[in-house]
Amino acid sequence: METWTVYLLKCSNNSVYVGCTSNLEQRIKEHNSGKVKSTQYRIPVSVTTKITFNDKYKAYNFEKYLKTGSGRAFLNKRLL
Repeated sequence: METWTVYLLKCSNNSVYVGCTSNLEQRIKEHNSGKVKSTQYRIPVSVTTKITFNDKYKAYNFEKYLKTGSGRAFLNKRLL
């Protein structure tokens, strides 16, 4: 069964990036090599938090939530 990971990255400018993937190791390599537009000017990045889901849609919905105002508040209070 494929698992999906919602991850938080700490970027070089101290910002936080939220993403979702089924292959975290490969995705981090893409971030650090500048292939991801959202983080290409904020490398290097490092994983601060990762949460694994068995359901793709639950993972993407949680990622979407973390990008909302209340999700950011939850992220700052509970996950960082």
